Amino acid sequence: MINVNFLLYCSNFFKRAVVITSLLLMVLSLRSQQIVADSAMVVSAHPIASKVGAQIMRNGGNAFDAMVAVHFALAVVYPRAGNLGGGGFMVSRTANGNMYTLDFREKAPAAAHAELYLDKQGNVIEGLSLNTHLSAGVPGSVDGMLRAHERFGTVSLADLIQPSIELARVGFYISQDQAATLNRYEKELKERNENIPWIKDEIWKSGDLVQQEDLANSLTKIAERGWSGFYRGETAQQIVDESKRGNGIITAEDLENYSSVWREPIVGYYDEYKIIGMPPPSSGGIALMQILKMIEDCPIHKWGPDNKKTIHLIVEAERRAYADRSKHLGDPDFYDIPEFGLLNTYYLESRMNDFERKRASISNDIEPGNPPVLESVETTHYSIVDQFGNAVSVTTTLNGHFGSKIYVDGAGFFLNNEMDDFSSKPGVPNMFGLIGGEANLIEAGKRMLSSMTPTIVEKDGSLFMVLGSPGGSTIITSVLQVFLNVTEHEMGMQEAVSAKRFHHQWLPDKIFVEENTFDSKLKGKLSKMGHEFEMRRFIGKVDAILVKDKLLYGGADPRGDDTASGF
Repeated sequence: MINVNFLLYCSNFFKRAVVITSLLLMVLSLRSQQIVADSAMVVSAHPIASKVGAQIMRNGGNAFDAMVAVHFALAVVYPRAGNLGGGGFMVSRTANGNMYTLDFREKAPAAAHAELYLDKQGNVIEGLSLNTHLSAGVPGSVDGMLRAHERFGTVSLADLIQPSIELARVGFYISQDQAATLNRYEKELKERNENIPWIKDEIWKSGDLVQQEDLANSLTKIAERGWSGFYRGETAQQIVDESKRGNGIITAEDLENYSSVWREPIVGYYDEYKIIGMPPPSSGGIALMQILKMIEDCPIHKWGPDNKKTIHLIVEAERRAYADRSKHLGDPDFYDIPEFGLLNTYYLESRMNDFERKRASISNDIEPGNPPVLESVETTHYSIVDQFGNAVSVTTTLNGHFGSKIYVDGAGFFLNNEMDDFSSKPGVPNMFGLIGGEANLIEAGKRMLSSMTPTIVEKDGSLFMVLGSPGGSTIITSVLQVFLNVTEHEMGMQEAVSAKRFHHQWLPDKIFVEENTFDSKLKGKLSKMGHEFEMRRFIGKVDAILVKDKLLYGGADPRGDDTASGF
């Protein structure tokens, strides 16, 4: 049975609300002007990386070539999230409409086990999965880039990595945002490492030069030797030695045995749009589609983005999708994920049976559902469309800012702390407050569950949008809101990315809200319905491209140094 209250809520048509945009939102939107191109475009977290990728395509390379160049450039100019020592996911659509997803998520070392972070009493040891050498999973980024290049690349690997080698060796000037980040984390970086050659003792300021000779040498090895230049030889030994120094468990065999995986994409439909997303161990594709299908029949385009009905509906759908995430999602190589059931229309309708249009649900009363079975906070994202019609959406991460903040001595890069994305113990939240269960328990060789949501959208059989975001648990909802801003609220790409955001993830039971998102009147209405709030400075940093009228429109998030570059 479908809840009658829910049907009434979604079927009543009201006059289009007048959207009143706050002065602060106007200022925020102006920080990043709309960038338009007619051939190719890159939108990434750093202007240098975007320009590197655009130049590769200007010289004749395709989107996959640009992806490799951008990824390695971000490892140099955006070290808090760009990486060699992390992992991620790629969603791609070729010019002929074929879809491919590549899972280069980190893996648990062979010595990992379910009690890795528990004391003798079975309690989680605080900080062990975040701040130590034990927090690092086996890196997948380099393998992922090389596998994608091997299949789709047209430019030599050496030529794609050379700009990054030069950037690392000659150096680059940091922005105000990067200076603030380095000042914020410098103490921790020094405490956890004996030596980071480019870290200085003075206060960082905009325009300071950063040179990374060790990283240039590591990049050179990859350019010259490919896979063996990272997963074997000197760099591999440096990773193993660093792990041993801090009683970590990554071995030479772990590195030798790492391999990315090509997976079948999550494909769903929302009105006239075809959504292409990442499957598990990313939760993004399934959770995004669940939320979209739960709200699809409601006229949110008539209600407007700042209407209590729109916000209440989205929050309640998010609450239920994140509850399902906690129980049913993990690494499909280790756990039988009920993919069909989770995306089943009747199941998703049933998830809204207890929806009340005038009252917030209580998350402790919302349990993960029982889908039918068919016998399936520092990250960075970049979106690319080339002149041939290929599109690539990549989200990659170290997890926290600078990952574990453990620097591989002599190799020039940081190790991730992705092991925290496992369930250290069922019911105990990770650094993002996400709850996990048995599906995401630690096992040797297993990939940890992720919220990364690289996404590509088609309309009428043609490429329409490429988008994704960093932000831990808020990634899914950031992508959701930007998509809805364009498709339901008729915003342009840059306006959609710049607009304020909110987020709900089931537990903790509150709406996370960017400052000045809701005015006092709207907040009061939602509070009367039972919603509680917690302010956040930023939620997500979406980088996106809209394809419309044969032009490319870039949306670079003004919450960072994100930049669109195209021609």
